Amino acid sequence: MKTLIEPFKIKSVEHIPMTTESDREKYLKDADYNTFSLRSDYVTLDYLTDSGTTAMSSRQWAQVMDGDESYAGSKSYYKFEKILQEITGFKYIIPTHQGRAAERILFGVIGDKTKVVPNNTHFDTTRGNLEFLGVEAVDLPTAIGINPEIEADFKGNIDIDALKNLIEKVGADRIPIVMITVTNNSGGGQPVSMENIRETKKLVSQYGIPLFLDCCRFAENCYFIKQREAGYQDKTIKEIAQEMFSYADGCTMSAKKDGLSNTGGFIGLNNDDWAEKAKVILIVTEGFVTYGGLARRDLEALAVGFEEVLDENYLRYRVGQVKMLGDLITGEGVPILVPTGGHAVYLDAKRFAPHIEPKYFPGQAISCAIYIKGGIRSVEIGSVMFGKTDENGNHIAPNMELVRLAIPRRVYTKSHIEYTAEAIIEVFKEKDKLRKMKITYEAPFLRHFTAKFDYI
Repeated sequence: MKTLIEPFKIKSVEHIPMTTESDREKYLKDADYNTFSLRSDYVTLDYLTDSGTTAMSSRQWAQVMDGDESYAGSKSYYKFEKILQEITGFKYIIPTHQGRAAERILFGVIGDKTKVVPNNTHFDTTRGNLEFLGVEAVDLPTAIGINPEIEADFKGNIDIDALKNLIEKVGADRIPIVMITVTNNSGGGQPVSMENIRETKKLVSQYGIPLFLDCCRFAENCYFIKQREAGYQDKTIKEIAQEMFSYADGCTMSAKKDGLSNTGGFIGLNNDDWAEKAKVILIVTEGFVTYGGLARRDLEALAVGFEEVLDENYLRYRVGQVKMLGDLITGEGVPILVPTGGHAVYLDAKRFAPHIEPKYFPGQAISCAIYIKGGIRSVEIGSVMFGKTDENGNHIAPNMELVRLAIPRRVYTKSHIEYTAEAIIEVFKEKDKLRKMKITYEAPFLRHFTAKFDYI
């Protein structure tokens, strides 16, 4: 059958707000034109993030009631540990309340101001946690990975030649780990091939550098490997994941994505010394080692989520829903990063609003316009999130100017996707009306979360 259907039925519904365009103009102005600052009850469809926005299954909700809230040694933790050890093979599974906590703890173990950490592309909190410690975060995407118009199977790959050159330049002793983000979120949700992970491991092993995965969308990445990479068509998603993790020495994860739950994360490690140091930081800042800042009922939900995310029928629907939105808008000429990735559609702001230079934040202007048009919340991933200013006051733009619409898991139906496409298409038809923007306030780290904007 050609028709994509949700591999589930709806058992509970939630009211969504319906507002007028004039209402939304006021709400956005009151939020200083930052979609992060909008109240959720002013948002009709929310694509700000796919993190923690999943609709949990009936099985997960049932297991929530079985949560063992013991402070230490909770049986809920051991369920969580068991499924993750089956998937990842790591000796130590250290729970945290979310992904950035896992990053902060890991980087607290390995980082200092002399260090450099390469990645295919660091996401915002990963980069923020490193830079907060004074560690240099270096992105090494491939040439096709930073070109939104090129169709290719694995645009999320790390540039192995560039990685080798960086190691030779700065010295292996200054690189405590190399990271690969799967899928590559800042690179358009694009997958990383098994070959690329394998070859990266081969390279870094020559220098004694551990390889870590930022694996918050590991199952989506494995689905792309199964669909696109030779030799994997007959393997299960779990088998592919097990091979992928076998090349890594550790990982961090926001389980609010492919854990199919509303909170949680973990660090996976094999190194005994690093694990003991991480546990100390965990106890000081998050909680005991068998709950890591989470209610134990959340560990129950995550244990089930990690099983359900391996279902190929679910992943086919998940990736297909993203592709559906991409197809609807590109059919009307809207420029996006192609091909669509695993969790989001990324509008190409440079081609969408070519009259707005990066220093005037075209992605932010587009994101604001889409909210006003349809009550749809998205997020800029471009000069607001990753842009910098040099010592002479010149704007340094990132490789791409994107607007991300991250689709929550198991939440929206086909009509919601069609409504979203309609709003984006209408904004695109009126793109010449989009106005330049400026920042009126910014924080020193991760400015996009709390920045204030105005039109010029």
